[in-house]
Amino acid sequence: MSDEIKQIAARLVGLREVLSVTQEEMAKVSQIDLVKLQKAERGEGDISVGMLQNISRHYDIPLEVLMFGNEPHMASYYLTRKGCGDSIERNKAYSYEALSTGFINRNVDPFIVTVDNASCKSDEIPLNKHKGQEFNLILEGNLEFQIGNKVLVLHPGDSIYYDCRKPHGMRSLEGKPCRFLCVVI
Repeated sequence: MSDEIKQIAARLVGLREVLSVTQEEMAKVSQIDLVKLQKAERGEGDISVGMLQNISRHYDIPLEVLMFGNEPHMASYYLTRKGCGDSIERNKAYSYEALSTGFINRNVDPFIVTVDNASCKSDEIPLNKHKGQEFNLILEGNLEFQIGNKVLVLHPGDSIYYDCRKPHGMRSLEGKPCRFLCVVI
């Protein structure tokens, strides 16, 4: 378990305690089952950006506060230099570089996501779902993307826009990482 995941877990517990919200209520808001929330709060389970975004939207808390512990302050623009965004490794297969954490009252959350399934033992694509829509543009590598029962292969330059309420997931192909621009709306 990475230090970043431990810190997110602590922020989730702290938020729930400050708001006097039960784990059952937080699981419902997160759109995950109670056991997954309990594991996330212990830093043992997967903490998806979708789960954090559901919490952030419901309680009107900036996503970056949950992910990185940072409050946004910029209102006219926010510049992120190449490779310098706040980053987190969600698990061994997914890492995120946030591109707009300092901009207050954003309408979208853009990330550079790296998916690298080289260390995964299963070919199964774990699916998740959350509120909103998402746009992904493949920058490098190849990505197998599943939405519902449909499986697509995306290559550099390909993009997909989809309804995040549908079960979806992805994995890199050919034993190489895939990087893409992800805009969560």
